[in-house]
Amino acid sequence: MTRIDAKFAALKADGKKAFVAYLMAGDPNSETTLEIMQGMPGAGVDIIELGMPFTDPMADGGTIQLAGQRALNGGQTLDRTLEIARRFREGDSTTPIVLMGYYNPVYSRGVDKFLEQAVAAGIDGLIIVDLPPEEDAELCIPAQAAGMNFIRLATPTTDAARLPRVLQNTSGFVYYVSITGITGAAAPQPADVAPEVARIKAATDLPVIVGFGITTAEGAQGIASIADGCVVGSAIVKLIGEGRPVPEILASIADLAGGAHRG
Repeated sequence: MTRIDAKFAALKADGKKAFVAYLMAGDPNSETTLEIMQGMPGAGVDIIELGMPFTDPMADGGTIQLAGQRALNGGQTLDRTLEIARRFREGDSTTPIVLMGYYNPVYSRGVDKFLEQAVAAGIDGLIIVDLPPEEDAELCIPAQAAGMNFIRLATPTTDAARLPRVLQNTSGFVYYVSITGITGAAAPQPADVAPEVARIKAATDLPVIVGFGITTAEGAQGIASIADGCVVGSAIVKLIGEGRPVPEILASIADLAGGAHRG
């Protein structure tokens, strides 16, 4: 059982929905990323998504694109991203960390070397948005063999014919993209998302977590009420980009987490 599996089992036992929070590694610098990460569990974050900055983030909206650019301009590298995770693990052995990003940095490092380093740093799962199921042999299957979860995205365009292939080697949870578009776009409506979540849950026993476009505690509560939890990214990254103090950022995260946990 991975940390992700254990977290969902504990949440289910407590009758709670999951709150997943995203931030970009190295934005505005590694030390601030680590400080925010260290405060996240106390603010109610159940799973941390740590973004790997990349020069061509095709699925990301402007907010996260700019965060990645700031990180890269500041000298953030894959090694520094893994070092953030390693340092976080020195004080937290239970909160799951999922690396989210694109395949190019992994491919450049070499899959075997990357997985060895990621496991050593305490990474629990991967979301690689530009690797379709047809390429599972590239990273998905090796990652699972290394003891990591490989989380797949499902979208409003994932039809009944496609869904079984998407779910085939997915583990940890299914990340449902609530809207057709990029991160940070229009807010999803629970009434629109609920049938899609139900359709996915009918096809898998994995938790279904909904992301994209959630910016408020009320929005988090509404989406969590019809799924197993929700993800917030752009709203958090926006605060970081504005240079807000870390305590203020963590207070906003706690508000969002409270909404999700009421779902």
